[in-house]
Amino acid sequence: MKKITLEGNPLTVSGEQLNVGDKMPDFNSLTKDLAPWSLKDITGIKVLSVVPSLDTGTCQLQTKRFNDEVSKINNVTIITISLDLPFAQARWCAAEGVDKVIILSDYQDREFAKKTNLLIDELKLLSRTVFVLDNENIVKYVEYVEEVSKEPNYTAVLDFVKSL
Repeated sequence: MKKITLEGNPLTVSGEQLNVGDKMPDFNSLTKDLAPWSLKDITGIKVLSVVPSLDTGTCQLQTKRFNDEVSKINNVTIITISLDLPFAQARWCAAEGVDKVIILSDYQDREFAKKTNLLIDELKLLSRTVFVLDNENIVKYVEYVEEVSKEPNYTAVLDFVKSL
């Protein structure tokens, strides 16, 4: 279990998290357009940008930053996952011009949350995390952001992806 906080207050994320070298389990989710989606349907290098909610400033910054960076990196798919409803995700993407990132909602079955042990017990939201997966969905890089209100280390993530 990773230790995380929200504004310095401890939160609980139960279970073992994935580490570099682990295989990301396949999971089903919904796109912001309510279409079914599965990890096995995407090939190549993937960056999974996990956020608590697109309705928060930090999550918005994170999603916009990765959206802006996508066009600069060849052969990489960036996927943002939250527990927001697909309707809210679609509305937010349209308002913010986010169109290069795959936006997924895990609200329905919380399958991603369960398989990755990223559900914050107290908030019932996902813990801010970034994974880089290879073509076989092996975790090559992971950042568990310890303070939920902070952004991930974009430079480290993007430099790592560019080195692949």
